[in-house]
Amino acid sequence: MTSVGEERTGPGLGARSVEFTRIASGRYAARNPRGGELTFGSGDDSDFTPVELLLTAIAGCSAVDVDLITGKRAEPTAFDVTSNGTKIRDESGNRLTDIEVTFTVRFPDDEAGDRAREMLPRALAMSHDRLCTVSRTVQVPTPVTMRLSDPESPTD
Repeated sequence: MTSVGEERTGPGLGARSVEFTRIASGRYAARNPRGGELTFGSGDDSDFTPVELLLTAIAGCSAVDVDLITGKRAEPTAFDVTSNGTKIRDESGNRLTDIEVTFTVRFPDDEAGDRAREMLPRALAMSHDRLCTVSRTVQVPTPVTMRLSDPESPTD
């Protein structure tokens, strides 16, 4: 039997999970199985909102891909990513549209930097089209199920 967050298949594949707890009205602490923790909330303070975390996850996933691919050729001298989208409400409910991730990456002016710069467009395409689990999940319709763990249990 696997515990929360354990992978059920090979490295990099399988089940993923996070857990979070309400710490105050509109504020939550999320934890991953490795012990990492972050707080998020409704936007009433400086904590990230769930929508900002989604934009972060989309950009972050591709940033990791692009960094690992190009970093094999040269260490970047600058690596900045911006992720944005437009929140709308329509017949499908609240959602983001026009999500765009913009990379600003610079490499040294040498042979290794040239190889990394040459690889950069391909790395972006590979991340977008195949590698980035987060953006692929958003782009390919993925069912999301909401359920109560025990609807018969009394509430506090």
